[in-house]
Amino acid sequence: MPDLVLPVAVEAPPERVWAALTDWRSQGRWMPATDVEVVTAHDEGVGVRLAARTGVPLPWRRGRHLGVLDTMVVTEWDPPRRVVVQHTGRIVRGPGIFELTPAPHGTDMVWTERLWLPFGIVGSLGWPLVKPFVVLGFTISLRRFARFARDRAG
Repeated sequence: MPDLVLPVAVEAPPERVWAALTDWRSQGRWMPATDVEVVTAHDEGVGVRLAARTGVPLPWRRGRHLGVLDTMVVTEWDPPRRVVVQHTGRIVRGPGIFELTPAPHGTDMVWTERLWLPFGIVGSLGWPLVKPFVVLGFTISLRRFARFARDRAG
């Protein structure tokens, strides 16, 4: 089970970073090629269910993507310090952990993904080949997130 641990410095106070991070419907503004839908009636706290679609939209199939459906449930909620989502999809599985720490510049955030690789031995052998692309995607997302959270109305 590989872990990806990616830090980012955000020039905003933890409360603003938290609000930006847990604004689930706005994740597509900082996560490339992703749309997020809140499936539950509430969008805060443990038990929130999310469906993220990452990929290329299919213009002839409204709301459909050629890509990955990432279903999640929030399993920990400790504002403005820590939120954990459990990925429950067929491809993306395992906990995603976001931890925020106050810092002189604003907030240090660490995004950890504990990946449960799909496809058994094939997934394990293929991971070294896809890991650089996954890390690149996360790095781009984090840079965009830092700007999104900084510029968000506080």
